Amino acid sequence: MKEYKYKINGNNYTVAIGDIEDTSVQVEVNGVPYKVELEAAKKAAPVQAPRPAAAPRTATGEKVIASKPAAGGKGSVVAPLPGVVISVNVKVGDEVKAADTVVLLEAMKMENAIRAGRDGKVTAVNVNAGDSVLEGTALITIE
Repeated sequence: MKEYKYKINGNNYTVAIGDIEDTSVQVEVNGVPYKVELEAAKKAAPVQAPRPAAAPRTATGEKVIASKPAAGGKGSVVAPLPGVVISVNVKVGDEVKAADTVVLLEAMKMENAIRAGRDGKVTAVNVNAGDSVLEGTALITIE
């Protein structure tokens, strides 16, 4: 028998627990024997992991994983790597120099300053702050 000592509400108790047989056990509290009946253990139903949802599909049945990058033309400033646009620092009609930062892009938890790359006038802004872009996506167009 294993013996335990407890103090409950200022009262001392010595509890001895005997062998457990099926659903009954002999317990002695301060020298007084008791036969304790245990509830039968209930088997827990196995938990099934949720199945991942299927990828969304277009009307033609193709999987939609991400939008395709806009084709980067001659005057396009493209994303050098996939990321999230933090801010767009220009608007249509702005004059930019080659060294000007036109877009801030967060990729791999780092901010990347995307520069114009050439002098000119902004003719199109293809992204907004918060947009996710893939590598090669045309961010802005400069003429």
